[in-house]
Amino acid sequence: MSQMNISRRTILKGTLLTAVTIPYGGLAMANLSQGVSEKNIIAPSLKKGDTIGFFSPSTPATSFAFKRFERAKEFLMKKGYKLQAGSLTGSSDHYRSGTIKQRAEELNMLIRDPKVRCIMATMGGMVSNSMLPYIDYEALKKDPKIIIGYSDVTALLFGIYAQTGITTYYGPALVSSFGEIGYFLEKTYQYFHDIVEQPELPYTIKNPDFWTEEYVDWQEQIEEKTKIPNKLITLNAGRVTGRLIAGNLDTFAGIFASPYMPAINHGDILLIEDSFKNAATVERSFSHLKISGIFERIGGLILGKHEKFDDQGTGRKSYQILMEVMGEPNIPILAEYDCCHTHPMITLPIGSIATLDTKKQDITIESFS
Repeated sequence: MSQMNISRRTILKGTLLTAVTIPYGGLAMANLSQGVSEKNIIAPSLKKGDTIGFFSPSTPATSFAFKRFERAKEFLMKKGYKLQAGSLTGSSDHYRSGTIKQRAEELNMLIRDPKVRCIMATMGGMVSNSMLPYIDYEALKKDPKIIIGYSDVTALLFGIYAQTGITTYYGPALVSSFGEIGYFLEKTYQYFHDIVEQPELPYTIKNPDFWTEEYVDWQEQIEEKTKIPNKLITLNAGRVTGRLIAGNLDTFAGIFASPYMPAINHGDILLIEDSFKNAATVERSFSHLKISGIFERIGGLILGKHEKFDDQGTGRKSYQILMEVMGEPNIPILAEYDCCHTHPMITLPIGSIATLDTKKQDITIESFS
């Protein structure tokens, strides 16, 4: 996809947990202590006055989305954060911001800087996975930081979590998320703020009242996008508590069967989402998870909204294709969740212990470790 067509995308080590699927009205909570072999490493919460470092692991958004980039920086600085630009800010090597080692070093410089407390991707792209062998995981273990992004950045979030045990965050990116305007910008920020400041637990995430996938050229946007009343869909009713793994489905293929892909354990709650794909592609991706045995292991499934889904004339929704592929699942499944490429975006901590209640259509963070 060309830069002009981009809206948001184109442009374990973990905790071994036995989760319990609970029919609604049954037992109040799964036993969180059962089966836990090791706790996650949790970076200190982010405070006003702290420094957020930003980096460009794939698409060079800072080199072409100038207005949105400046708007995003101004917004976060007004919220009380300091910003530190990565070394490839403004750089472009066609489809990426720099060479593989240049991009890895940009991230490593932020990892090694003690002033930086949060590291945020500017946006996603296609080639973040190429950086994985060159990340300074040992430095990050010595000084854990909040690492956040979405889409193609899934490769880095999963790789860091798998290699270090540090909880990472599937959430907003600087340019694509915080360059928005109005309601969607403020809601995305509220979800980000509430999670990275580590709320009092348990913490139930309130779903947004509105959402949008409206495309507006990033250099032309001057007003808030059209609001669509929000509606989540319960595909299978139930309640489950387990380890939460959240990421972009298309990116899974680039790290699958590698040491950078966290093991999907029995009872985990899996969130998957995608963007600008067609019906054939999502059927293939869902089928990959099925034949890999992942759908048999997980205790609950969350499907994010699919930005600009192409049904190829079938009239089918992505969640209908999912259910066809899964067959007759007996786990809680919630679709159209707002941790995805659409606006606003909910922030979720990867590796946390969460409860998915598909009758209430909500997620509760029980523990970060």
